Amino acid sequence: MKVLLCHSYYQQRGGEDRSFEEERELLIQEGHEVIDFVRRNDALRGRSGLRIAGTTLWNRQAAATMRQLVDEHRPEIVHLTNTFPLLSPAVVRAAHGHGAAVVQALRNYRHLCANGCLVRAGRPCEECPGRIIPWPAVVHRCYRDSVAASSVVASMQVLHRLLGTWRSRVDAYFTPSEFARSKFIEAGYPAERVHVKYNSVHFGSAGALVAARDDYLVFVGRLCHEKGVALVLDTWKASPSLPPLRIVGDGPLADLVSAAQERDQRITWHGQLDRDKLYEQVSGARALLMPSVWYETFGRTIAEAFAVGTPVIASRLGAMAELVEHERTGLLFEAGNAADLGRQIARFQQLSAEQTNEMGEAAQRRYEQRFTPQRNYARLMEIYRLARQR
Repeated sequence: MKVLLCHSYYQQRGGEDRSFEEERELLIQEGHEVIDFVRRNDALRGRSGLRIAGTTLWNRQAAATMRQLVDEHRPEIVHLTNTFPLLSPAVVRAAHGHGAAVVQALRNYRHLCANGCLVRAGRPCEECPGRIIPWPAVVHRCYRDSVAASSVVASMQVLHRLLGTWRSRVDAYFTPSEFARSKFIEAGYPAERVHVKYNSVHFGSAGALVAARDDYLVFVGRLCHEKGVALVLDTWKASPSLPPLRIVGDGPLADLVSAAQERDQRITWHGQLDRDKLYEQVSGARALLMPSVWYETFGRTIAEAFAVGTPVIASRLGAMAELVEHERTGLLFEAGNAADLGRQIARFQQLSAEQTNEMGEAAQRRYEQRFTPQRNYARLMEIYRLARQR
């Protein structure tokens, strides 16, 4: 099968970029012919605001390139991951108009929310989904804390809803969790075309349980409010009896994490790590923390922890509550509640080695049931088949 993969890389590399690369590698390994249409949002640097606005709404050059690629290669599937803002939804219409079946991954909420996260002021927000004109996004400056930038994103949403780009030019969507699917269906997306395909994870030596673990917990993620790192630091500050904490990642709250490391000997910040070193940190921990305060569409670090049998302590929110089974593969706490996070960590510390090992074994079974590359590939082929039928 010929598959044209379309993606615009983020300026700060994230999970969507990794998922795009893993799906690409999987298709090539299985013998499919892959055509790449890739751009990088770094190219936006130095462009004027007016030019960026025009590109976000309708990138004529990207649409022309898409038409050329489809005409030249005749792919059966055009599989889109991120088109914002550099490619624009114009590529969706170009692909469908030239005869390809179009599959759109929905790994964030950008079609429904200006900031893509359904979060505002550190809490989940659903003021815009379902509205014809998402005025709250503009009023609250939800994209880049700018009225102008938020207006551009809102205008993109309105324009392509009116044009029917997402309603009539996409043959199949997929989300990485049932929770995310429910949010798009609530917003009016056709249920029969929105499918669930969990992300796959190929992580280190996944499949081998670690015999001995060190007495520490690990946080892995972007250092920002949405990911809950400030909540974790507040929890450690309030609870001197909590175990050592290792933090992996970088982001706008890096100074806050650095200051916490200076004043608390239990906290170690490792910054960004390559895959092998990240594997060492996650596989050696007693548990991984996933304290996000937004509606995670998936939670890649949860799947990575499960791959190596590490239980997860996560917010009872979004896809996290779907992936982590309370008291079986980890523990859940009330999202945004530092006191409850502290209580669940203390509870985890009181578990016997046998009980935590049982959690780790259950977590790894869950990985094998849902998140392996083999299961991901089979589900992707099913979604492609449904798109081609339509």
